[in-house]
Amino acid sequence: MDSATSDRAALQATADNGLKIVVVGGFGVGKTTMVRSVSEIRPLNTEETMTRAGEAVDHLDGVQSKTSTTVAFDFGRITLDARSVLYLFGAPGQERFWFLWDRLFSGTLGAVVLVDTRRLADSWYAIDRLEHHGTPFIVACNDFGGPLHTEQQIREALALSDDVPLVECDARDRSSSKYVLITLVEHLYALSRRTVSSTVSSSAAATRPETAPEKTPEPTP
Repeated sequence: MDSATSDRAALQATADNGLKIVVVGGFGVGKTTMVRSVSEIRPLNTEETMTRAGEAVDHLDGVQSKTSTTVAFDFGRITLDARSVLYLFGAPGQERFWFLWDRLFSGTLGAVVLVDTRRLADSWYAIDRLEHHGTPFIVACNDFGGPLHTEQQIREALALSDDVPLVECDARDRSSSKYVLITLVEHLYALSRRTVSSTVSSSAAATRPETAPEKTPEPTP
């Protein structure tokens, strides 16, 4: 899945709110393609040509036609408004590079778990690590033309709770990739509002004065 890179765009001087987002998932699910399709700058990537030496350690089921692989991370950028910018990091998908994920997750606001519905099991580790770090995420099913699954089937296969957004996308398409990121930002906003509301309610309960117990009137002699 290849995509033309976006034209370069200068970062606005007013931009002072950088938000780190990670795109993670199994090998060959389209992470590099998504970063390329949506980035407003020419993405930085660390792709290398795959060699026969790697066949002994890499799982190529379903991606035999893949000729290159990310060995560190992809990096792109997209401006939300005059002040807010998303910095996108695409994580490497091969198992031998998973040790880099924990470092990439550091300081991450949220994540997109990109999945290939033909190989759902390849996404389990990504979800497990995000949950371990307490990083909010959404799941995006990239269109590879495989067999169709219902949303419920995918949720059950990935053990997703109902409050984790699940969307479909085409990582090659800029508007589709933008929709995925917008869904993630909306999810993060909803979580932050929920947290603030819970904090305010807890504070109000803690500061509410206790009502003095009513005194029982003494009997008249």
